[in-house]
Amino acid sequence: MPEGDTVLQTAARLHDALAGRVLTRSDLRVPRFATADLTGRTVLDVTARGKHLLTRIEGGLTLHSHLRMDGAWRVFAPGERWRGGPGHQIRAILGNAEHTAVGYRLPVLELLRTSEEDRAVGHLGPDLLGPDWDPGLAVDRLLAAPERSLGEALLDQRNLAGIGNVYKCELCFLARVTPWLPVGALADGVLPRLVTLAERLLHANRDRPTRTTTITSELRTPPGRGQGSGPAQGTSRPRTSPPNRVQERLYVYGRARRPCLRCGTPIRLADQDDRPTYWCPGCQSGPTP
Repeated sequence: MPEGDTVLQTAARLHDALAGRVLTRSDLRVPRFATADLTGRTVLDVTARGKHLLTRIEGGLTLHSHLRMDGAWRVFAPGERWRGGPGHQIRAILGNAEHTAVGYRLPVLELLRTSEEDRAVGHLGPDLLGPDWDPGLAVDRLLAAPERSLGEALLDQRNLAGIGNVYKCELCFLARVTPWLPVGALADGVLPRLVTLAERLLHANRDRPTRTTTITSELRTPPGRGQGSGPAQGTSRPRTSPPNRVQERLYVYGRARRPCLRCGTPIRLADQDDRPTYWCPGCQSGPTP
């Protein structure tokens, strides 16, 4: 699933291709809006809000789209062969004299009044990459359900917008807790630092073609060995000479059965809320499946 940094990059590409230009082609291939014609209107801007894309168009209209698991927007030059999937997967086409933006497999596509954008994104928490980012509010929303697992809470876009499954796994590793640990069981002070680190990670990757978390400083936890503040009891200690992190983009995600970059223990994989979830049993304390 595309995460906040990927969606921001998509918004930037669409903005560069469409903003300030008059639409000469418009084709929304969803039943409710199949007859809508946006040709002749100027695209004003394309903005990311969490994992949502808002394409604002002259006349007070916004085309709202969401990529979910495998949706994508591609931008093509005149005469360029379209690549992104078979034709029957195309859900939207927006074109001008210089570029054509094609939306593939878009599970959410709706045309609404710009003044009513809150219907689509008003439920979202503070955006990690947006001007509304408020770490204090994000912490308060996460703590509102202390019994909820940290992994599920981080993915809930009503708490903070932009974290997907990759960042969920990586952030839990950096906090040295499993994704199944209840939010309320985190050691004092860990959650605010985790939220700050989440914002730092997404900003570090907002302009990178390939996401990485291993070059960012790890979360520093308070002294002591309380639950959620360090490696699990009885597990191996970090190696004095860990593997070269420069060669690895991520600490745990997608690395099942491979050695942990910190302690060498094989990375584990299980489902959490139907999402593949990776963790290190040597470095991360807390409940597991």
